[in-house]
Amino acid sequence: MGVSLKDIARHSGVSLATVSNVVNGYRPVGERTRQRVQQAIDELGYSPNLGARHLRRGRTGLIALAIPELNNPYFAELAEIAIAAAAGLGYTLVMENTAADRGAELALLDGTRRHIIDGLILSPVRIGREEVLARTVDTPLVLIGEGVSDVPYDHIAIDNVAASHAAIQHLVAIGRRRIAFIGAPAGGDRQSAHLRVRGYREALTAAGLPYRPRLVARTDAFGRLDGKRAMRDLLALGDPPDAVFGYNDLVAIGALRTLAEAGLRVPEDVAVVGIDDIEEGRFATPTLTTIAPDKREIGRLAVRRLVARIEGAAVAAPLTVQTPFRLIRRESTGTPGG
Repeated sequence: MGVSLKDIARHSGVSLATVSNVVNGYRPVGERTRQRVQQAIDELGYSPNLGARHLRRGRTGLIALAIPELNNPYFAELAEIAIAAAAGLGYTLVMENTAADRGAELALLDGTRRHIIDGLILSPVRIGREEVLARTVDTPLVLIGEGVSDVPYDHIAIDNVAASHAAIQHLVAIGRRRIAFIGAPAGGDRQSAHLRVRGYREALTAAGLPYRPRLVARTDAFGRLDGKRAMRDLLALGDPPDAVFGYNDLVAIGALRTLAEAGLRVPEDVAVVGIDDIEEGRFATPTLTTIAPDKREIGRLAVRRLVARIEGAAVAAPLTVQTPFRLIRRESTGTPGG
């Protein structure tokens, strides 16, 4: 038999109601009484039945994280952080892979695919502001990424324009002048790609460098193969780039492969920078310079805001948070260091 609330009450010499208030946080309890109850909990090794607690409150104890690319290491690392954050708050996080499909994103948004969860963290790609504003279900929602903005929901992202500026400024500082961008969106979606191209162009202008459309490589997707193919096309130009900024680390790693196959040296002939700071970039040859978003803060903050909404805590109005990022200099730009 496990330890019950009655056992805690008997051991601490307080009423069952007081123990319940301490364990569940229903009402304020005096500090000395709370400490006495907590001491009894620790001594008896009491572990709350979170499933039963959620059911009493009309909840499932499940929250969902919906991502567009299950095979992208960035989202895998973000999910690991969010899972731990949810567990720390007494919730179980389940994964939803939308595969960047509009229908799947809409189904999650309107609730037809998430009747058993208490809340949703969504990274949208194919839907826009209008679809989010049109939702009628009241299940708590937190948005991450840059797909949708200016909506009455908590939104966690990085400043993609500023992130691109940082990457281009670094390449200019090490003497590069023909800087390419790989990963411009071939279609109208993937707002983050549009923002990163915008930052790329603005940074070139700020550095007094011309914007050369032929150095902007469009891709249908944003994986290693896309970067590999785009880099091959860039090398075929009459004036190939002396530096490349990839939409993400996967694109940049694909570019590194093409450069190696072409017998070019990195960074001596071509310097390379990505975004995401995935673990694979730290083991690439050469190691990859990258813009590192604070994934830990993104995952933790998204979960904390969602759980606060679920539990009806006194939280502020919906907010947009731009989490910090930093440039990590590695071998692919010849300047290893923090």
